[in-house]
Amino acid sequence: MNHAFYKSLFLILFCFLLANCANKGRPNGGDKDIAPPVIVKSVPENFSTNFKETEIRITFNEYIKIKNLQKQLIVSPPMDPAPEIMPQSSASKYITIKIKDTLEANTTYAFNFGNSIVDNSEGNPYPYYRYVFSTGSYIDSLSVKGHIMDATLQKPDEYVSVMLYEMDSTYTDSTIYKKQPKYLTNTLDSTTTFSIDNIKAGKYMLVALKDENQDSKYQQRSDKIGFLKTPISVPKDTLYTIKLFKEAADPKIVSPRLISGEKIAFGFEGDYEKMKIRILSDTIMEFRHRVTKDAKTDSLNYWYKPRFTETDSLLFNVTNINYSQDFTVKISEQKRDTLIIKASPSSTIGFEEDFKISGNIPFDKIETKRISIRDKDSTEVKFNTKLDTLNNALSLIFDKTESNKYKIEVLPDAFTDFFENKNDTLNYNVSTRTFADFGNVRVNLKNVNYPVIVQLTDAKGIVVVEKYSDKPEPIDFKYVKPDKYYLRVVHDTNKNKLFDSGNFLKKEQPEKISYFPEQVEVRANWDPIIDFTLL
Repeated sequence: MNHAFYKSLFLILFCFLLANCANKGRPNGGDKDIAPPVIVKSVPENFSTNFKETEIRITFNEYIKIKNLQKQLIVSPPMDPAPEIMPQSSASKYITIKIKDTLEANTTYAFNFGNSIVDNSEGNPYPYYRYVFSTGSYIDSLSVKGHIMDATLQKPDEYVSVMLYEMDSTYTDSTIYKKQPKYLTNTLDSTTTFSIDNIKAGKYMLVALKDENQDSKYQQRSDKIGFLKTPISVPKDTLYTIKLFKEAADPKIVSPRLISGEKIAFGFEGDYEKMKIRILSDTIMEFRHRVTKDAKTDSLNYWYKPRFTETDSLLFNVTNINYSQDFTVKISEQKRDTLIIKASPSSTIGFEEDFKISGNIPFDKIETKRISIRDKDSTEVKFNTKLDTLNNALSLIFDKTESNKYKIEVLPDAFTDFFENKNDTLNYNVSTRTFADFGNVRVNLKNVNYPVIVQLTDAKGIVVVEKYSDKPEPIDFKYVKPDKYYLRVVHDTNKNKLFDSGNFLKKEQPEKISYFPEQVEVRANWDPIIDFTLL
């Protein structure tokens, strides 16, 4: 009995001790690793001179990974072909750089890894690591520093490339479109400042690009650009400011083609309003044509009648400012479009908003007497009309009162299109809200050189409402939808009532925009007054 009791007690104590020991042996995680990886060795050593190697190996004290290398890594001067960097997707204690380009003599090269090197366990970055070497007997040590602004936005884009082009005998204004720069850096993702380091003394053109395809060459269609009008000299103790902007695309027609019966789409880039399309093929006396802007695409639609039956192609000449090009367009017998009429807005209409009726085929005749507007009391409302032929839209302009409803009736045959199609009966209903549902903003400008364009924009810089002013006067924005806005002033230097962007080849900077320093909150039934002193 006693033997059995002690045996059971021994087993219980043994299991308890075993479980306790097991619990003590479990890791509790410890403190989180926040230390970045450490470089143990580099072969050749960082900042080597008389460099002749084709491979570099950098050894760390722990396993590392390379993240977002395409955006983070900057090689200056750029190499072509680009070096091979490993590892790309796996963890390793080494970074291997295989150089495939023929290096220039007496030149300092820098590999700027940004924050791409992180440890494998916690992702702690080795911040802004740079590997530098020179093919000559010394390391170039001069720098060019500054910061980036945006012509239209309060904060510039991330990952802006800043470049130095050497002003030697081969440099022309077309160089930035064709060749990579001599030196290159990047603002990365959280700063607006830049520093191009390890450069040699000389004369350079300083250019910034929001380089969308990351080829270090300027492409007007996709990239933003910023530049200084005159070359800079290095060394010089100056901080440079570069303003990024999107150039207005040069006017151009792209791939015109027949897309339906007697309708040719001329795809365009740049300013389409000044495009002139002229047919060069022989036409008959009864030939007519119209040109409209497509509502959905960057195309000008060329409508013509009657149909050509004895040819399979037409010749055209398209002109714009400093642009002229001939085109041959294949034609065939295709079904014509069916007339579709749309109207906007569809429900609520603003007090200063026009009601617009548009068609997909050009309007040829409009009988405004067959259009009527009545309010909620069935009282007839007088209106004026304005036809936008390029956009094929008829605006109905009328005075509106608060909390009212308006019925727009379009009787049959009010609209006859280019191909003699007519509309059926159309009915639309819109209504207004109360004045108290909106806010009114008054802006008093000080220290102004007129004329100016005063704008309220959303957070993305999209203009919500704007007013043009050419003399000292309060700027009133009425019936503004409650929301948060940004207030800015465009300095209309050339007095064309538009914001004009810059142009690299013409060495033109964009027109200045001044931002009010605080966000403007508009509340319902509230009329803030803002005093804005321009700097």
